[in-house]
Amino acid sequence: MVSVRWMLNSLVLTVITSTLVECENTTPANHTDVQYNATWESLDSRPLPPWYDEAKIGIFLHWGVFSVPGFGSEWFWQRWKGNYSEYVEFMDRNYPPGYTYQDFARDFTAEFYNPDDWAELFQSSGAKYVVLTSKHHEGYTLWPSSVSFSWNSVDVGPHRNLLGDLANSIRSKTDLKFGVYHSMFEWFNPLYMRDKSTNFSKQTFVGHKTIPELHELVNTYKPDVIWSDGDAEAPDSYWTSTDFLAWLYNESPVKSTVVVNDRWGKGVACHHGGYYTCNDRYNPGVLLKHKWENCMTLDKRSWGFRRNAKLSDYLTTAELIQELAETISCGGNILINVGPTKDGIIAPIFEERLRDLGSWLKGSENDVDQKVYAIVLEWPKERQLLLGSPKLTKDSKLSILGGTGQLEYNQENEVIFKLLIQFEDCGLL
Repeated sequence: MVSVRWMLNSLVLTVITSTLVECENTTPANHTDVQYNATWESLDSRPLPPWYDEAKIGIFLHWGVFSVPGFGSEWFWQRWKGNYSEYVEFMDRNYPPGYTYQDFARDFTAEFYNPDDWAELFQSSGAKYVVLTSKHHEGYTLWPSSVSFSWNSVDVGPHRNLLGDLANSIRSKTDLKFGVYHSMFEWFNPLYMRDKSTNFSKQTFVGHKTIPELHELVNTYKPDVIWSDGDAEAPDSYWTSTDFLAWLYNESPVKSTVVVNDRWGKGVACHHGGYYTCNDRYNPGVLLKHKWENCMTLDKRSWGFRRNAKLSDYLTTAELIQELAETISCGGNILINVGPTKDGIIAPIFEERLRDLGSWLKGSENDVDQKVYAIVLEWPKERQLLLGSPKLTKDSKLSILGGTGQLEYNQENEVIFKLLIQFEDCGLL
C-alpha cells in the first residue's frame, strides 16, 4: 500500500516495494562476545545497534545555568568573559557590579519542571529518543556528580536530580530511548586550563573530571546514547577516548545497546565513532554510506532558551518538516533541539512545533518495513508528480497517507513514473 499525506504544504507518497537500503555499519549483529581494542580501526568495526537507524527522530535538550540569563545563547558565560559587547552591556544594564556567573545558579529553580509532562510531549512528537545535556561547557551538571562538588543541580539551584528524574520518566512513561550529552571540556575549569597551558601534555583534568563523569553517567543512568562534545581543542589521545570507548563496548552495562557520536578529539569528527555529526546542523543533502545525524535547533540562533528571541528566529512547522524530509531521505537521523526555561518549562512555541510534527507523522506510525516515502514540499504542477525512483513492480501498491483518493500512474522505462493525483478526492488536511 502506498500512502500520501498532505499537510502544511507537503505531500507524502509511500510505496511498498521489495527494495531495502542498507547503510554501512548498521547491520544487525550479535556482538556481545566481541572484544574491541582501544584503536579506531577496532572500535569503528562495531556494528551500530539497529535501534538507532530505525529511530529516525530524536529530541535534544540544552538546559543549564545558561538558561537563567536566557540571553544570546548557551555560550553566555564564555561570551561575557570574552568581552563580547552585547553580553557585557547586558550585564552592565541588568546586574550589579561584582555579579558572577555562579550567582545565576541560585535562580536556576526548575520549580515548574514536570518530567512526566516532558515525556508525554516527546512521545507525542513522534520522536524515538531523547538526549539531555548532562553537562554543558559551563561545567554545571544536572545530576549530583561526585566530581562536581557545589556546581551541580542537587547542591545549588533546584536541589534536584534533573537528569535522573527525566531518565525515570522517559523509561517509565514512554518507549523512547534516553541519552546524555556530555561536554568533555569546561571553559574555565582551572584543571583544564592548566592542562591546556602545557599543550595538553598533562591530563589532570581528564583523569579527575572527564572520565570519572562519563563512567558515573554510564554506570548510574545506563544511557542509550552518549552524545560527546567539547572535544575539539585537544587530540583524542589527551581525552583517552579510545580507552573509554573500548570499556564502553566491552565491559559497560550498556555495551550491547549504546550508540555514540563522533566528537572524541580534534580531527575525529566525521571520521570515527558510531554515527557522524560532523558539525552542528549537518545536512549534506546526499545519501551517505555511513550513518549520520543532523543535530539542529528550532531556535535558529541558540540551543539554550533565549528570552530575547523573536518569532522570526524560530523554524516554522513547515520548515521543520522540510528539514526532517531532507535529512531522513539521505539516510540521516534528525535531532531536534529545544531549550527549556530556568523554571522548567518548555516554551509553548517549542511545544507547538513538536506536537505539529507528531500530528503530521500520524498515520504512518504502524507502517511496516519495505515502504518508501516520497515527501513533496510543494503542490505538483498540473497535478503530475514525476519521480525517478523507486522502481515499481506488479506487487507494488500506492495510496495517499490519510486520504482516500484514487491514484493513477504510468511507469516509463521501469524508472520514471508519472503520478496523477485527484486532490479534491483525498480529504486532505
